[in-house]
Amino acid sequence: MPDSIQRAVDVLKAGGLVGMPTETVYGLAADANNVAAINKIFSSKGRPSGHPLIVHIAQPEASVANDQQASAIAWREILSQWSRDVSPEALILANKFWPGPLTMILPKAKNVLSEITGGQETVGVRCPQHPVAQDLLKAFGGGLAAPSANRFGRISPTTAEHVREEFPGNEVLVIDGGPCDVGIESTIVDLTRLDTHGALILRPGAITQAMIDQALNPNSETDGLATKTRSTISESNLSVPRVSGSLSAHYAPKTKLLVYDPKNANTTFSEVNEVAGFKKIAWVHFPQAQLSLRNVTKELVLPVESKSLARELYAMLRHLDSLNVDCIFFEQLPDGIEWDAIRDRLGRASVGSGM
Repeated sequence: MPDSIQRAVDVLKAGGLVGMPTETVYGLAADANNVAAINKIFSSKGRPSGHPLIVHIAQPEASVANDQQASAIAWREILSQWSRDVSPEALILANKFWPGPLTMILPKAKNVLSEITGGQETVGVRCPQHPVAQDLLKAFGGGLAAPSANRFGRISPTTAEHVREEFPGNEVLVIDGGPCDVGIESTIVDLTRLDTHGALILRPGAITQAMIDQALNPNSETDGLATKTRSTISESNLSVPRVSGSLSAHYAPKTKLLVYDPKNANTTFSEVNEVAGFKKIAWVHFPQAQLSLRNVTKELVLPVESKSLARELYAMLRHLDSLNVDCIFFEQLPDGIEWDAIRDRLGRASVGSGM
């Protein structure tokens, strides 16, 4: 076992916090069965206690084998430690997408701490893909609660250095697993109301609704029940479980972030500049942008491929936040399902920015 993993296991078993790399973002990990350790997560992040946490689990050995039945049995066994009702749909999604950037909302088992669930009868569980996360989970031998390793509401960390910036000193032991490959938080899918709403995405991510529908309905020509339901029912009129990253203001830089429509860019920029009197502006745009803007002190060109931007988004926002500009003027993202998760994060960052 690498020394860094052994040190992290020792810290976790002693009730401490570990900055854990995953393929999405770095998590602030604690023993999911230790109330005092869980409370350290909330106090360290400045996170309200009613916000639920996601439990991270190790991949069972049997799930590696090319045996669907053995894999399903293995996933059921481990998920039963956290959920009182492991549905066939949960096993299908675990077989298809785990380890990977998918969190499933399930009916919680009796033993799951209310501090993790925010007092709800549901729990979020995921199996991360990052090899270091898997090594840590297997060595620890239990579940780890791990929200993003940043101060509440701020930009999520995608490198070990980002975590150290958020938590300087010795409060958190940080394991360096390199830059995160996905770069934005996991998709969260609700599996607690399958009879009425299907598998309903509550937070978009790299695993899309279409991918989930296809996994659950491989022979269907439609997008599945959840897609149909989402077109007519919004979260505001559903009694949906509270989940991480669902606030309108989140993932936010301290610098004011304005997302503009390129069709009205000059007008928008002029109006904002005149009213706010911005002296220093960072302009972030796609390669084809053709504008003449005043007071631009930093210009960044966005990658045109959605996965590349997802991987770079948070590091980019952190860099821009460090430049001491008055405003980040950020071009609106394209339409299309592949941009949905990034558009979600950018919109929430915009709402929460400048505070």
